[in-house]
Amino acid sequence: MNEVDLLAGRLPESLTVTVTHAQLRSGFPGWNRTELAPSFNRLYFIAEGEGSVIINGETYYPRPGQLMIMPAGTSQTTYTNPDDPYTRYFCHFDAQVGEWPLFHAGSKLYISDAGNPEYVRATFDEMIRQFQSGGPFAGLRMQACLLNLLACCLEEGGYRDYLKDYMQFTERNKLSCVLKYIQEHLYGPIEIETLADIVHLHPNYFIPYFKKIMGVTPMHYVQRKRMEEAKRLLTFTDDSIADIAERLGMQLAHFSRQFKSHAGISPTVYRACTR
Repeated sequence: MNEVDLLAGRLPESLTVTVTHAQLRSGFPGWNRTELAPSFNRLYFIAEGEGSVIINGETYYPRPGQLMIMPAGTSQTTYTNPDDPYTRYFCHFDAQVGEWPLFHAGSKLYISDAGNPEYVRATFDEMIRQFQSGGPFAGLRMQACLLNLLACCLEEGGYRDYLKDYMQFTERNKLSCVLKYIQEHLYGPIEIETLADIVHLHPNYFIPYFKKIMGVTPMHYVQRKRMEEAKRLLTFTDDSIADIAERLGMQLAHFSRQFKSHAGISPTVYRACTR
């Protein structure tokens, strides 16, 4: 049984989500964007207004009372009418099934009519409150809110088979050897040419190919995995921060900056919080 079969068999248990931003916003500023391809997913609930969204060249016209998911890495152009701008609840989030992004960059906009708009509003309000207040359990409560909203959007939009069919996307199977190589070589140099050669592609083709499937560039993914390994070492070993940086092939100052960008806090504070 290959990695895809294993993941498909335990898909719900393998799903992890993280909310990185949550907000309620009204008006024209901050919405009109042209051909951006963010490295995070966006989930919206439209409360009022009118406008449009173009995802990977396909145009949609979200209406009040609708939920929508903009997958990471998709080409996104958004517009709202200045005379009737959107009021929107939204969050930025990461969602993974094992090593794979839940929504791939070659996909569409996932959009649905909310069956219970008041429930959706209340759930978003709670997510925003937790994001703003923080606290030791805020992350868990935000995850619970996000999972409920994702379920609402996918189920009520007719995407009932999305999770079941998720791992049948054959390109993920092709990349599994690349991800395995990265995991086994986190402590050493990793070259784009080597990764590209695993799937028999020229590096110039491999980079957009990888980003289309994973939502981030190969080196962004490598950096993220190294930061996850750094978290493990900070939590479960007594190695100094300088030693951990050296093990991961990074200068201490660069490691500290990258870790804070990834985790939101410094390595020292992170270690103190996990002990």
